[in-house]
Amino acid sequence: MSTISVILADAQYLIRVGLNHILEDNPAMNVIGEAVDEQSLLALMDKETVDVVVMDYNQPNNFSIETIKVLKENYPETGILVISADNEKDSIYEVLEAGVTSFLTKSCDEKEIIEGVHAATKKQRYFCKKVMDYVFERSFSPTAADCAPTPLTVREIEIVQLTATGLIAKEIASKLALSTHTVYTHRKNIMRKLKINTASELILYAVNNGMIK
Repeated sequence: MSTISVILADAQYLIRVGLNHILEDNPAMNVIGEAVDEQSLLALMDKETVDVVVMDYNQPNNFSIETIKVLKENYPETGILVISADNEKDSIYEVLEAGVTSFLTKSCDEKEIIEGVHAATKKQRYFCKKVMDYVFERSFSPTAADCAPTPLTVREIEIVQLTATGLIAKEIASKLALSTHTVYTHRKNIMRKLKINTASELILYAVNNGMIK
């Protein structure tokens, strides 16, 4: 069984020690490096093959949301699991819109951390309850009621709904009796119509428009 290679990116020593202990106790995971700031993180990324970066972006002068954007642009195959103490809704929304699909708080337990790493590896959505509460709170904001009718076809709406529940293209294709290529084509058209670029934006759209519960 192949192991998941992980880099821990957090300025706080005790957090890195704790995460290292949790992950190294799991035979499916291998911590291959630690970074205390963006510069040391990017240096590690250039030297190692990394499956997942576990990071806290909310550490001024060390890591920021811009760090996430750099990772997404330059290392798109690497998953990102955010574990942060940030309580600011606007910055959490910005992180999700930057393409992060796995987000926990520092009050989450060992089981959630392990599951979060696995989800990040597969680019699946995995949010702790607090982050999900923020997502749903945004979906019921006054601006949501002002949204124009969806420009999507019935088939495209089906694909948005299935994507938002966590299914990958192959699973959606099987469920709808389509080819995987057709699903990808529909997704491309959906992104173009909605003027969005990431899976996180797509799930927010689905929630905001009552397409999923």
